[in-house]
Amino acid sequence: MKKIVGICVLIGVAWALLRFHFILLDSRVKVLAKSDLTLAQTFVDARGAKKMRLLLDPDLVKAGLKDILKEFPK
Repeated sequence: MKKIVGICVLIGVAWALLRFHFILLDSRVKVLAKSDLTLAQTFVDARGAKKMRLLLDPDLVKAGLKDILKEFPK
């Protein structure tokens, strides 16, 4: 039974890594759905001045990063 639960947890983690961007902002972590299944840009550090540089990444813009960054002061 423990093996089945462990396998289910691993499958869930793998699914989350393929389907979501985890973006670390100054005060919290924001989760955005990816537009396609890939491991690229799974964890993104957007603290400090790095926020504006992230707007050049088309995958993050397509996922809705521009809307999130509007909430925070520059």
